[in-house]
Amino acid sequence: MKIQVNEGPIDRVVRVAAGVALLAIALVGVVASPLSWVAGAVGVILVATGVTGFCPLYSLFGVSTRRVTR
Repeated sequence: MKIQVNEGPIDRVVRVAAGVALLAIALVGVVASPLSWVAGAVGVILVATGVTGFCPLYSLFGVSTRRVTR
């Protein structure tokens, strides 16, 4: 399976920012312990997909926020 970038630049920035915010919330302990783990896991996923530019769910559903270049 070839991994192709399927996220646009705005989508990537929003994902990384949201992921970092969720990781900060999880590390500081703003929410209860079980939710802290969930926030941390979602934060890691968002940062990873934002940095790589590839979202497996977008690929599964055939969605792309990246502009098509000719």
